[in-house]
Amino acid sequence: MSANTAATHAPSAARPGALSHVRVLDLSRVLAGPWAGQTLGDLGAHVIKVERPGTGDDTRLWGPPFLKDEEGNATRDSAYYLCTNRNKQSIAVDFTQAAGQQLIRELAKTCDIVIENFKVGSLAHYGLDYASLQAINPRLIYCSITGFGQTGPYANRAGYDFLIQGMGGLMSVTGRPDGEPGEGPMKVGVALTDILTGLYASTSILAALAAREQTGRGQHIDLALLDVGVACLANQSMNYLYSGNSPKRMGNAHPNTVPYQDFPTADGYMILAIGNDSQFAKFCHAVGKPEWATDERFVSNQGRVIHRDALIPLMRQTTVMRTTREWIELFEQVGVPCGPINTLADVFADPQVQARGLKFTMPHPVAGDIPLVASPIRMSDTPVQYRSAPPQLGQHTRAVLSEVLGLSEQAMNDLQQQGVLGNIEGGVSE
Repeated sequence: MSANTAATHAPSAARPGALSHVRVLDLSRVLAGPWAGQTLGDLGAHVIKVERPGTGDDTRLWGPPFLKDEEGNATRDSAYYLCTNRNKQSIAVDFTQAAGQQLIRELAKTCDIVIENFKVGSLAHYGLDYASLQAINPRLIYCSITGFGQTGPYANRAGYDFLIQGMGGLMSVTGRPDGEPGEGPMKVGVALTDILTGLYASTSILAALAAREQTGRGQHIDLALLDVGVACLANQSMNYLYSGNSPKRMGNAHPNTVPYQDFPTADGYMILAIGNDSQFAKFCHAVGKPEWATDERFVSNQGRVIHRDALIPLMRQTTVMRTTREWIELFEQVGVPCGPINTLADVFADPQVQARGLKFTMPHPVAGDIPLVASPIRMSDTPVQYRSAPPQLGQHTRAVLSEVLGLSEQAMNDLQQQGVLGNIEGGVSE
């Protein structure tokens, strides 16, 4: 699809998606699990999202802002919910009731994958844990996402992204250094551990699907936010393991590469991401300081790391002499990696972001065309698909139960009267 098309309305895919043969039962809510489910859905999987009647996914209420209908009235679905639930069908089923549990078991028989993020042991009370569902579907891939995993002394604790950013060490290396204005540990501006866990979940699920092609068996995937948080410390954790020294907060500076941080300009700030000695030399000549490139303190990255306290103030005295735009235009000409610090308004106005179609619209049953953020996955033969907007709560309950399980209208009416099935929710807020 063309970038211009993607930036407006998402087209229907002409070819089956890479996972069009796969059915997912998504019992998860909030972010990590739904992010994995949406990724699989974008790749073509048929994703059935199971929600509590009446309330649904917690994030539906995490606003404002809320989605507005075509008359401008706020609905019951938040913008947060919209970020991670496209390409899914929502069914409202109360599986605390025996009849609801049976419906989920019957659906699990037809599915390739289950994603859940309940507390350890919770679903066993309803016969919906891995052991129970694997017994009726040995090919089932069952992905459990928790704060601390299925084992260990913290297994029964609830885990949230903010908590894990602190416990996992990310906040210890994020924020201004002690002694600077605004000092102190700081979380990342999005729930990054949740999102990374969702990505690890989708990767693990795809690996399990590949393994099943060889073995014929499904398996249980045990993913913990804490495990992911520690694993994604990357060079910071290895710096500690090999030096014995805990990394400190450095603001926007890099522990292993200099100069690689924000710098003041005449009208704001810019980022310099100089990753090698050649780029540093180009920078020095561009700013009229060729002597820096031959200074024995600065000629190598190792030297610049050791002498950063001498180099960075010199650079700052120079970068304030021109505007951000002027520096970027100059540095781009000579191959020095640089860029602005954009607001989100700047991001979606950026010509590269627009050319890549990272904002697009989809038709919603209540709100008309709504904006969404595109998947970053680009595949030449089985491209990402945008088949349906994030659903209203329970929007597809009857369609799914009829098409997948063959339930009659009368049977579904009876279940609805018993409170096992919910009505379609998500309309205008009162």
